[in-house]
Amino acid sequence: MANDSGSDVRIRDGYAARATEYTELFGDIGQMDDIDRERIGRWADGIDGRILDVGCGPGHWTAFLVDRGADAEGIDLVPEFVDDASARFPQVPYRVASLTDADVPAGSLGGVLAWYSLIHAAPDELPSLLAAARRAIREGGHLLIGFFDGTDGEPFPHAVTTAHYWSVDGMSALLECAGFSVLDSDARVQDGRRPHASISAVAF
Repeated sequence: MANDSGSDVRIRDGYAARATEYTELFGDIGQMDDIDRERIGRWADGIDGRILDVGCGPGHWTAFLVDRGADAEGIDLVPEFVDDASARFPQVPYRVASLTDADVPAGSLGGVLAWYSLIHAAPDELPSLLAAARRAIREGGHLLIGFFDGTDGEPFPHAVTTAHYWSVDGMSALLECAGFSVLDSDARVQDGRRPHASISAVAF
């Protein structure tokens, strides 16, 4: 892809090396938490227009959206994920791309799903990624972002490559600076797992 950032290369190479393992562990919608399925499904049902699943990984969430009747496409940095997702879900469009190089017209999307796909972005890169999402989404369109809840920008040793925590307040502030208005948020802690959070926002 053109204009790969240092983080893009790190993320792509890290996940490419473990793509098969990652898909086996997390690539089926049945392996996902009921809370997440309900959250994403309810969000998608309210979207008017095309949805871009950014950092779609094994492609299961994109397929989940399409199966619910959404006009959705998945993009990912990792060719191995895209190839496998295309084989497993042939009814769903996938391609290799990044959020900043997604090749979608400005204001053309009804929504962007960024479900734990921006966690590896360096704190100084995240604002530009959120701005790219805002450019792609029409006014009144929606963003749903999932992330790990914690101290803003604090790195932690994710199994694949370094990731970063964000608080709900901190992520909300970044979204507002990028041109979004926060609609709602949630956060939860489950036994033996890092704290999770998500925010639904509308583009203004």
